[in-house]
Amino acid sequence: MTRTITLPDSLSLSDLATYLGRAARVEDGSVRLIAGSGVLAVYTAVLYPAGLLDGTPTVLGLRTYQVDAEADLDVVVPVRSLRERLVRLQGEVVDPTAPVTVSLPVEVATVTWAAISPPRGGWSPLPVIRRDRLTTSAEAGIAEVAAAVPTGTGEQIVHRVRSEVWSRPVQGAEGVPAGAAFAALSLGFLADDGPVDVFETGPWTRLTTKRGHVLVKRRATLL
Repeated sequence: MTRTITLPDSLSLSDLATYLGRAARVEDGSVRLIAGSGVLAVYTAVLYPAGLLDGTPTVLGLRTYQVDAEADLDVVVPVRSLRERLVRLQGEVVDPTAPVTVSLPVEVATVTWAAISPPRGGWSPLPVIRRDRLTTSAEAGIAEVAAAVPTGTGEQIVHRVRSEVWSRPVQGAEGVPAGAAFAALSLGFLADDGPVDVFETGPWTRLTTKRGHVLVKRRATLL
């Protein structure tokens, strides 16, 4: 399997670096890269459960990029290491229209969320959501978490507070947790105008804008 990805131009390179920079500010962990049929899918984690009894939904960000049709890849690598390589390559660009080949960091083997693969098909459309509703939900949650978690609070308490806040449904969109709104805002997916498209299949919900996708896997009810 290839250890590089080739992006079509420096614009794609800069876009990917920006996306990973935003993702690293939310969850400074890993990124999953899946390439096939000329498309590179870049998944980043925003929220995910810490164990079997944790009711936190899995919330992933996704952006896609054009790559060579023969590219075949499915790896998980450190998000910060990959972004550093992208930023370094940005400074070496001579022809902004030329393809850019990126060598990948060493793979990460112990990432629980990366073992979950969102479905590629079978999505059914649901009513759209207004962007301002998602923005309001995300900003209110950010403020609540900041107020409830003082500096120096233990990791276990921080996770519990975040889980409670981001598991709540967005007002007027009961099947969409506030964590999805947080992901869409934090990753820059709400920058454009217009409503956000919503799709569903099985336990998965997808929010889609021109700038990217947020994928949510709901947790089964624990008895």
